[in-house]
Amino acid sequence: MSSKKIIDPIKKKTQKNSAGDDKSGNKSLPPSRFPIVGIGASAGGLEAMSQFFENMPQKNGMAFVVIQHLDPTHEGILPELLQRITAMKVHQATDRLKIKPDCVYVIPPNKSLSILNGVLHLFEPVEVRGLRLPVDYFFRSLADDQQQGSIGIILSGMGSDGSLGLKAIKERNGIVLVQDPDSAKFDGMPRSAIGSVIADIIAPADVLPLRLISYLKHTSELKTEPELDSKSKSSIEKIIILLRQKSGHDFSEYKKNTLVRRIERRKVIHQIDKISNYVHFLQNNPQEIDILFKELLIGVTSFFRDTAVWKAIKDQVLPDLFKNLNGYCF
Repeated sequence: MSSKKIIDPIKKKTQKNSAGDDKSGNKSLPPSRFPIVGIGASAGGLEAMSQFFENMPQKNGMAFVVIQHLDPTHEGILPELLQRITAMKVHQATDRLKIKPDCVYVIPPNKSLSILNGVLHLFEPVEVRGLRLPVDYFFRSLADDQQQGSIGIILSGMGSDGSLGLKAIKERNGIVLVQDPDSAKFDGMPRSAIGSVIADIIAPADVLPLRLISYLKHTSELKTEPELDSKSKSSIEKIIILLRQKSGHDFSEYKKNTLVRRIERRKVIHQIDKISNYVHFLQNNPQEIDILFKELLIGVTSFFRDTAVWKAIKDQVLPDLFKNLNGYCF
């Protein structure tokens, strides 16, 4: 049986209209010119955040928005606690507060936090107290607002809040970091996150800052339209062969720019300098082929997002159409 050819689903969506947006309505570039990092945590989160911010340089060019599960009846003191740890300016988020780089913003108690064009907005929570998922709420907003510039981090905590929000970030080709569950005081949120998405970086909280800075440095150096020499083209073709052998899917018709950039992301994660070395890494690590395959298909998942609608088409619409064919064959 021949392998299934994969054609990049976003090929026809990248044509820009006069407003600079693609035809799907998504902005082609994030509104801000600096990375905005969402950090989600709950139980044990203060310890993890302390380790994180102690190792994050003051002048890093990023803004951080901290979303922690807080008792709605208590006054929030997290900004004061974090200010003792970091030299960056720490603010409690207020409505219509414009985010600036080298600053930390903390969600206030009994609020939901969203972002639009790099500006924070507070909402009154409408969910029942026990069902509130403030990390998911902000991560989804961050993904919509910053697109491929969105960055989500999950630290120590109980439950699964943040996992769905990370999926939204990955679908926009953003970056996902998760605290190594073995280093977390409470590993529920980190393990749920790892089980839900392909995390770009998994490391202890005190190591995440350096890994993030290194990742951003290398990815910023990637060319939008990389020029490939014959040796690099040969390596890409070898990777396509390995993907086809492992998954049965043929990526030879996939948009080369998208394919190369996803490969470059994986190289940066594993700190591999040459694409030929990444080919050898794939040969020796079959699980990496599975991860790369899933990374390449991230943009496809949203097409069938409305499961109920597609099921109705399958069960009701299509059968009626076939009945009306009156015996005709095509």
